[in-house]
Amino acid sequence: MNIFNYFKKKEIDTVDPSFYRKIAEWISWYEGNVRNFSFYKVYSGRGTYKRCRRKSMGMAKKLSEDIADLLLNERVTITLDDDQTDEYVQQVLDDNRFLVMGNDYQERKAFTGTVAYIPYLEDVEITEDGEVLSGRICINYVDAPNIYPVTWNNGRVTECIFAFPHTISRKKYVQLQSHLLENGEYVISNTVLRCESGSQEGTELTEEEWKLLKPFKTLAKEAKTGSAEPQFVIDRLNITNNADQNNPMGVAIFANAIDTLKKLDTEYDSYCNEFELGRKRIFVRPEMLTNEDGSPAFDPDDSVFYALPEDDANGEGLLKEIDMSLRADQHSKAINDDLNYLSLKCGFGTDRYQFGAIGAKTATEIISENSDMYRMIKKHEILLEDALKQLIRIIIRLGMVLNEPLNPDAEIVIDFDDSIIEDKETERNRDRQDVSMGVMSHAEYRSKWYGETLEDAAAKLPEQNQVME
Repeated sequence: MNIFNYFKKKEIDTVDPSFYRKIAEWISWYEGNVRNFSFYKVYSGRGTYKRCRRKSMGMAKKLSEDIADLLLNERVTITLDDDQTDEYVQQVLDDNRFLVMGNDYQERKAFTGTVAYIPYLEDVEITEDGEVLSGRICINYVDAPNIYPVTWNNGRVTECIFAFPHTISRKKYVQLQSHLLENGEYVISNTVLRCESGSQEGTELTEEEWKLLKPFKTLAKEAKTGSAEPQFVIDRLNITNNADQNNPMGVAIFANAIDTLKKLDTEYDSYCNEFELGRKRIFVRPEMLTNEDGSPAFDPDDSVFYALPEDDANGEGLLKEIDMSLRADQHSKAINDDLNYLSLKCGFGTDRYQFGAIGAKTATEIISENSDMYRMIKKHEILLEDALKQLIRIIIRLGMVLNEPLNPDAEIVIDFDDSIIEDKETERNRDRQDVSMGVMSHAEYRSKWYGETLEDAAAKLPEQNQVME
């Protein structure tokens, strides 16, 4: 089934299919199984070829892990200035394992370029008059291969279709969830397709048919949100899409470093072959191969010993040792050089993945030597902060639909902990000096270091000039 054939049939415009082939290429590098590269043939010299798998350093996976850990880790704090609203939002995020799934999807964002978060209401009880009695807020997580923007402006997606693949009784289905504007308000509609061989666009099921399937039993055909604000959040890396400048999707962190990844894996594979082909060998004269009783003198499975041909058995000695030299230094230098190129191309600066006995580095040295990485992280945090705030606003709106007493205008403060790339203690001491000099207020200091809003920080300050009685 080709989803784009279904979109064409329904006259739905979205991102060009060729871009999703680029996404598939990035995913293949992340998985370490790249078409026309991970496997190669070696001619045996006898009219046959041997199929070999290229050894890989897995740097696409490593890059994705590292950027995810730097962007969204356990030290990132989300605070709202309304206590009741803050408690409710934190509970929803905890119930949906956002700390775990959020980090997972930051990694997916790194190698696919784009992810989405879709809050929705589950187990809703409604009276005959349409009043909502109860329910809970859940979050769907989607990555780039299943995100199909329909309308966008200035890089912000305003209408989108999301795909949710399912396998039921060994048959494949796809739920398409459309978030489209109608008369200025968002309407969420669902369609279920059965993926069948021979059908280019799949078979669309009726609502009665899909309700017979367990995953879609409670799936509604349409839901009117009554809101002009989207009920989905698109999150991408803050890198200009040079693979297709006409669409709002992001690119993988290593999208422009594919050649370097290829060179690294080629060098690493050669390095591994160097040890395999350069292992020690001992050539043995034929009369040494068996004992007096005819039993083998050496283990036939031992690849160290080789029998000399009869016509070459006139060499000196009964055993001849050959110990080939390895080009370890040359391989190591080439790999380290390309690790530097890769690190630089992906925004981490140089020496991020440098191997060698260079000793430990202090945090102050890290921030001064990795200023490229610091700027890169700060740049990505701009879009991530916006995405997280959008997500929280949607949670608050859905909570109010469930009649929770929440404040829709609550101020949201997101503190990205940069202690991995920044010397926090040095910065904190500098801020203390600014407070003592009067160029920073106590409230500003408390707001920055305690993750509070400026108003809450000012309210929690101790009395400065108490009158002694």
